[in-house]
This record gives sequence, structure tokens and C-alpha cells, in this order.
Amino acid sequence: MFDVKKKAQEMNDLIIQWRRTLHATPEIGFNTPVTEKFIVDELEKMGVDEIRHGNGMRGIVALIKGGRPGKVLGIRADYDALNMTEDTGLPFAATNGNMHACGHDAHAAILLGTAKLLTECRDELQGTIKLLFQPSEEDGKGAPAMIEDGVFENPAMDGIIGLHTGNLWKGFMPGEAGYRFGALMAAADWFTVTFEGKGGHGATPHLTVDPVAMACQAVNLLQLVVSRETSPLDSAVVTVGTIQGGTMPNIIAPSCTISGTIRSLSPETRKNLETRLKGICTDVAEALRGKASVSFRYGPPPLINDRGMTEKMKAAMEDILGTEAVHEVEEPTMGGEDMAFFQEKVPGSFFFLPANYGDERDYPHHHPKFNLNESVFWIGPAVMAKYALTWQ
Repeated sequence: MFDVKKKAQEMNDLIIQWRRTLHATPEIGFNTPVTEKFIVDELEKMGVDEIRHGNGMRGIVALIKGGRPGKVLGIRADYDALNMTEDTGLPFAATNGNMHACGHDAHAAILLGTAKLLTECRDELQGTIKLLFQPSEEDGKGAPAMIEDGVFENPAMDGIIGLHTGNLWKGFMPGEAGYRFGALMAAADWFTVTFEGKGGHGATPHLTVDPVAMACQAVNLLQLVVSRETSPLDSAVVTVGTIQGGTMPNIIAPSCTISGTIRSLSPETRKNLETRLKGICTDVAEALRGKASVSFRYGPPPLINDRGMTEKMKAAMEDILGTEAVHEVEEPTMGGEDMAFFQEKVPGSFFFLPANYGDERDYPHHHPKFNLNESVFWIGPAVMAKYALTWQ
């Protein structure tokens, strides 16, 4: 029988090599030609059964057909970077003004490792593996684009799995892994509200309609939606990140714009927050003799792990690492993840692979000094390949 753990451990140097190559050439959004060529070239070397890429299709899809009939399992990784300057001092640091500061270089390398393991044991594999390499996760557009391009077709998927590495959840040490039933990550939505009034001289406010006053009242009232209208047992965030109005201290501006993000863990709370945002801003503006225009943009929905899929994921993790190294993630993060779009379509399980050091070398995601502990990368392919071999 194929020894997944041993093979994955032996492959860790290769995964590190892949990750460092990807790390040195970060690309953002859908503009990822160098990254995609590298991934396609490596998949071709492995001898996967089919690769779909290009001709207007966004992302990369590859198939590995098992030696026995069965279901279709999707395994997904993102590969886009962030538009920020790296300050790690690593010998393979990026120098093009972009940076892999969220672990997507490792995600792609880990999925390549998973593909290599599964091609080597395809005779033992039941069903088909559909590998999804996804661009543009950071702006939440990559997964919807791949869905629009038909990623759930030919063949249809029966389930999907994936992981996030780094140090998103605290309390984990290198060599451990985390799972969670139900909500793991939040819906991430965005809003912009423009309040319109009547500008004038700061010394004669009674002759104006002040949009800055409208914005200030709205910002305060929006916080009450979380503290007084949302259950204390639920989680929600309303953050107003920008407020822009006026050019001089003695001028009352004709308009003022606020923008921010809303985070939630359930579809019901998500809908209520949107409704109350629009209602409060419109009503405040009307009460203060102005008007408000509200733009609301949906990001990823809540990422909700299927219980049955996650029970099997937990079993695969414990088989590879032992029960003492596998822990339930105690609480979700209010960060968003567009893997959630895939898990809306089919049952899925998304797990956490800590790649921290547990000391002063750990920096948060999206930080210019963010880095990963490469010694644990093998765990990702080992767990996902084990899952693929045992989930049916």
C-alpha cells in the first residue's frame, strides 16, 4: 500500500523549491501568466490525465483519474499575491513590487505536491480528482470566475477540500493542524455611502445642509446594529474604514462619502446587516434634510464546513499526525475566503495548516515581513492525499 506520509515527507524539499520559485515571482489578480506557466509545466511533468487552461478560461483545472470508478473530489488552492513591497530579507524575496504575504505561494506548492502523490498512487485511487488552481482570491473574484467558466462541469464535483496555511488562528504550534465544523470564516462584504447636502460657509451652518454631520450620525448608529440588534451569540463586524468630506475647515462640504466592510458568519445576519446599513444611512440623511446613495458589494459568503466531510478530514489528519496534534479551531475568523463560493455549491471541508515558528519570527498575514515555516509543508499534501484515498 502507498505510504502517503512517508512519500510526502520525502517530497518536502521539492515543495519548498516550488514555493520559493512562486514566491520570487508574485503576480496579482487574474494577471498571473508566469505563475500559471510554472504550475502547468509542473503538472505536465507529473503526467496528470488532463489540463485545462487558457482560451479565455480563468485559472487552471487538472484531472487525475483513479484506477477504480467513484466520485469526483475537488481540491483547490489559490496562487495570487498582493500589491505590496516585501521586507523579509529572504534570498528568494520578491523584487517586483508584489508579495506573497498570505501564503498562496505555499498553497499552490502544496497542491502540486498533492497532485504528485496522487499521480503516483492513482491505481489505488477511487474516482477522479479535480485540481483547482485559482487566481484572484484576494479580491474575491477568482472563485466566481472559475464557476462562471464551468469548473463544476465535465465532470461535476461531489465534494471539495482545501487549506489555509500561515498563522490565522492562534494557539497552534508547527506540526499541528486544525479543523472546524460549521462556520470557519466570515462573509466579507463592502459598502460605500455618499451623503449629499448643500455646501456653504462654515460660519452660517443654518444656510447649509451638512453631509459631514449625516455621516457622523450614521457611523455611530451603524455600531448599534452590532451591539443592539445582533445576538450576542452571533458575530458581526461593521467597520467604517474611510470618511472623506470637505477641503477647508471653514467650508461645509456639499457631499461626504464613507466606505467600509461588513463581516458575518450566517446568511441571516449578513442579510440583516445589509438591510440596516441601507435603512440607517437613508433615514439619517432624510432626517437631516439630505439624501444618501448606498452602494453594496457582495464578497465571499461565510465559509461553512460540511460536518460529514469534516469528520473525514479530521480522521485523515489524525491518521497522518496523530490525535494529539489535531485540534478543533475554537472560533472562526472574521476574515473572508472565496473558497466559500465553491462550498456553497457542494459539500466541502477547509482546514488550517499552521506554518508559524512560535516565536518573534511570526508576523501577521499581509505584513511586509510575513514568512512561513517551510518544514511543515509536507503535512498539506499528506492530509489531502490521505483524504482523497479514503473519503468514499
